[in-house]
Amino acid sequence: MAEDLVFTLINDSSLTVVEMYVSPVGEEMWGENILTVDGVAPGVSGEVTIADGLDVCEYDMRYVSAEGDEATDTQNLCELATYTLTD
Repeated sequence: MAEDLVFTLINDSSLTVVEMYVSPVGEEMWGENILTVDGVAPGVSGEVTIADGLDVCEYDMRYVSAEGDEATDTQNLCELATYTLTD
């Protein structure tokens, strides 16, 4: 049975993050926005939970800022306690 993946997102960038999407590596489509708050301002951190019921560790991640900028990354979220966004 798959467990939820939980990590701390630290916004060390100069932009406010308003959307965060994840999908297992190799998937064509992004999931839904998983942020449960309206935005993560610069200097703010919070807990992120991925409760997709999947038994995978490697995820593509996509962040969208209030300013319209986007960033992507790939991480092994099973081994990740914190993830820091930077400019």
